[in-house]
Amino acid sequence: MNGISAVLAALRSGGVIAYPTEGVWGLGCDPRNEAAVLRLLVLKQRDVGKGLILIAGNEAQIAPFIDTAALTAARLAEVRASWPGPNTWIVPASAAAPRWITGDHDGIAVRVTAHPQVVALCDGFGGALVSTSANIASEPAPRRREELDPRILAGVDAVGAGETSGRAQPSTIRDARSGAVLR
Repeated sequence: MNGISAVLAALRSGGVIAYPTEGVWGLGCDPRNEAAVLRLLVLKQRDVGKGLILIAGNEAQIAPFIDTAALTAARLAEVRASWPGPNTWIVPASAAAPRWITGDHDGIAVRVTAHPQVVALCDGFGGALVSTSANIASEPAPRRREELDPRILAGVDAVGAGETSGRAQPSTIRDARSGAVLR
């Protein structure tokens, strides 16, 4: 495992990291760095069209990527009331949201976490990070550091310290426009 300074250095240099989140270990990178995101998708064997989740330590870190004006006041209040926490929302994407993050969708998946290590990473990095489970697509998501696939470990530039928050499931995903639970 690497200390936070090594993980932040990897992020700033366009690297891909593995790190603990609320329920599972995640893969992350700078969402604005297309090469880093595409490298992460190749490692995970995931289609860019599916889109990716962004995780943040506060709402300001995801603000450039989302169009809150496209939501009703009631829906926006519901989203904000669920944060920080293990709640991912599909919200309307802003024009600044990269296609390699939104995929084939007009929305973007975002979460403001309370996980202390992730908050420290986002704050130290100065923005939101990509957050997708640290597994090869269709394989089980690792809940403990020891469960990380050697192929994943070989493909990342740094592995963050810490543990998941112990949630039994990955974050809940809901559609901010309708309120429907998607996962």
